[in-house]
Amino acid sequence: MFELTLTDPALLFSAISLILLAYTNRFLSYAQLVRTLQDKYREHPDLKAVAQIANLKKRLYLTRSMQILGLLSLLFCVLAMFLIYVSWQIAAAYIFGTGLLLLAASLCVCIWEINISVKALEINLQDMGSK
Repeated sequence: MFELTLTDPALLFSAISLILLAYTNRFLSYAQLVRTLQDKYREHPDLKAVAQIANLKKRLYLTRSMQILGLLSLLFCVLAMFLIYVSWQIAAAYIFGTGLLLLAASLCVCIWEINISVKALEINLQDMGSK
C-alpha cells in the first residue's frame, strides 16, 4: 500500500476552505432572502411567498448539511495528519479515505441543492414570461 505523507491530507485544506467559503456565502444570501420574503409577506400575505420561504428553508437545511460534511472532511484530514505524525499509517489511510468520502458527500448534497435552486428560479422565470 502507498504510504501517506503529511502533505497528502494537507493538499485538501485549500480546496475545502474555498468550498466552505462558497457554502457560507450561499447560506448568508439565503438567510437575507428569507428575511426579505418574510417582511414582504407581513406587508402583503401571498401564497407564492409562503412557497418560496418553504423552498428556501429546504435549501438552508441542505446548505447546513453541506457545511457539516465539509467541516467533518476537514476534521478527518487533520486527524489523518496527526495519525501520520504518530506513524499509524493504516489508521491514517482509512481516516483520510473517510475524509475524502465526506467531501464527496458534501459535493453531492451541493448538486442536489443547486438543482432545487434552479427549479425555484425556473418557476419565477415562467411567471415573468406569462406577463
